[in-house]
Amino acid sequence: MELGERFTEAVDFAREKHDGIARKGTRIPYLSHLLAVASLAIEDAASDLMLSDQLEDIALAGVLHDVIEDTPVEVDEVADRFGSEVARIVEACSDATSVPKPPWRTRKESYIQHLEEADQAVLCVALADKRHNARCIVNDVTGYGPEVWERFSAVPEDQRWYYRTVAEVLVRRRPGHAAQELSRLVDRLCDLVQEDAGREG
Repeated sequence: MELGERFTEAVDFAREKHDGIARKGTRIPYLSHLLAVASLAIEDAASDLMLSDQLEDIALAGVLHDVIEDTPVEVDEVADRFGSEVARIVEACSDATSVPKPPWRTRKESYIQHLEEADQAVLCVALADKRHNARCIVNDVTGYGPEVWERFSAVPEDQRWYYRTVAEVLVRRRPGHAAQELSRLVDRLCDLVQEDAGREG
């Protein structure tokens, strides 16, 4: 299946709404993360017969997965422009849709609970998001050192709890190559947290 004009429109929309935003603590345009998540989600969905007829919606949701959580865009606007299914997946992948956002731990616990009930399309995009985030954290901490953790609002021990718990849910609910990669990345992330804690101790 080929991706059509809707995908191009979604990329343009995401680029516009996230304009001027960079990845935490870097000069990398935020769009790079959105494109990476879309790419990982496309690869995962394309290899899953259950999701083959949802590939384009999943691709769009990958590009747009943070637009409700991190910009003023609301769910209705996503639905109007890209369809109700894309909007549903995007909303389900957001851990906050209100301003101000709830406290970090509250948001993450609610998100994890939601993953336990999410369908495979939502899990596919969520898994792609967590794979890319975990990969970036591991690469950055390995390359630049423990000061990378200062980019985040949660301390390393909380990040370890969150990624470990999310990975356990996704490995169980969407088993396969993608989830196994996430599990390996999270194992390494947890090791890095432990190593840094040991140096501080």
